[in-house]
Amino acid sequence: MSSTGIDLTEPAHQPPRSKRGFGCLAALFALAVVVVGLYLVVTKGIEYLDAKFNPPADYAGEGRGSVTVEIVAGDTATDIAATLVDKDVVASLEAFTDAAADDPDSTSIQPGVYKMRKKMSAAAALGLLIGNSNRVEDLVSIPEGLSTEEITTAITRQTDISAQAVRAVLDRPDSLDLPPYARGQQEGYLFPASYPIGPGTTARQLLAMMTDRFAQAAKDIDLVARAEEAGVNPHDVVTVASLIEAEASRPEDLGKVARVIYNREEAGIALQLDSTVHYIAGSKGKVFTTDEQRAIDSPYNTYLYPGLPPGAIGAPGEAALSAALDPTPGRWLYFVTVNPDTGKTLFARTLTGHNANVNKLEDFCLSSDTC
Repeated sequence: MSSTGIDLTEPAHQPPRSKRGFGCLAALFALAVVVVGLYLVVTKGIEYLDAKFNPPADYAGEGRGSVTVEIVAGDTATDIAATLVDKDVVASLEAFTDAAADDPDSTSIQPGVYKMRKKMSAAAALGLLIGNSNRVEDLVSIPEGLSTEEITTAITRQTDISAQAVRAVLDRPDSLDLPPYARGQQEGYLFPASYPIGPGTTARQLLAMMTDRFAQAAKDIDLVARAEEAGVNPHDVVTVASLIEAEASRPEDLGKVARVIYNREEAGIALQLDSTVHYIAGSKGKVFTTDEQRAIDSPYNTYLYPGLPPGAIGAPGEAALSAALDPTPGRWLYFVTVNPDTGKTLFARTLTGHNANVNKLEDFCLSSDTC
């Protein structure tokens, strides 16, 4: 024993360390691997047997009765399956999606309204949709924000109706049931939605569906009464809504853009919206406008003429119409979309703050092909 109290002497005999503990661990590890392997084999086997002997619920045969089913543009196999289950055409989501996965032609299903039968096998239902012979109506899809000219192009691309036929109707606004406050303008009053049309549908009938749908949307949000309460002309509400639709892409920004428009109007500041310049220059889709474009002499040029343009620049949806009637409270005078890919938009009260936000857009454009 040293003075520190630590025993420094060697033991007379040091027994060899047992390796038995390590051997037990190795055996346990190997056993665990075997157990996990067996579990995976058994689980997969059960899944295989379950899929083989307990397939998803499915009806048998060609079904009976009659029911119409609407397939919307962009629907996935799962979306279509959900619609079919809801209409009791097929028994389960899985039965239809399995059938669709096994048939490469399932990707050719077209939007439209189909005449189907109830309680069909998934394979039979898929066959009717792929064959297209049971499609009784086409769907014409008009997205929010399209101008009348763009709507004309969309109609001719999706139907057999000619652009000449559409323009002939548009040249006679009295043939459409436009609201009195529309001032005879169709721009902004051809409501964006999906419209089912059957064989022989005319341009006038389709455009009438669109103005009727606008009237329904206006009624749903009580547009006229709320505009009067706010001391705003309903036509101006539609015009503002079209500007909102063109300038904002995120739901949370709609009311803020509306507020900026009203704040600048009240302050007597020109709106200076690039969307109105793109409208008259036919350059929609571009991020910036040029000096030459901003010099175009048109009442729609909000750089040259203060206040609102004389009418809408596109077809606003219900959310934009609601935002025009109920703008978000705030004192912003400026906004700029700093990321056109995501729609991220920043708002500012001062020109200094706005210029700082514009710098962020310019930084984005330096590293993006979007601009």
